[in-house]
Amino acid sequence: QVQLVESGGGLVQAGGSLRLSCAASGHIFSSYGMGWFRQAPGKEREFVATINWNGGNTYYADSVKGRFTISRDNAKNTVSLQMNSLKPEDTAVYYCAASLVTYHSGSYYEYEYDYWGQGTQVTVSS
Repeated sequence: QVQLVESGGGLVQAGGSLRLSCAASGHIFSSYGMGWFRQAPGKEREFVATINWNGGNTYYADSVKGRFTISRDNAKNTVSLQMNSLKPEDTAVYYCAASLVTYHSGSYYEYEYDYWGQGTQVTVSS
């Protein structure tokens, strides 16, 4: 069992930055690939970024590539999402998730994730 708790969300103006963090507990963190997903009002949850167990492999949605950076610190059991040049369309609830089966690569498929956090709200004003 893994517990995930996101933090760092908030209200920011377009063009600004936020850093989301996800703290994990309950199992060996480095056994998991990690991902960030988001869900905007009235829309389905979508993939944002993923990172494999040692940080050597990352993958981003086209909509955030070049603006967002995912990273992890296995010593601190945390995964982060640095978000720069934020746009109003980035407004959503952001979720972190842990995937045991894809620890070696990370994944952009929701169904491959075993554990989810409760989400943190990010609002970007224009």
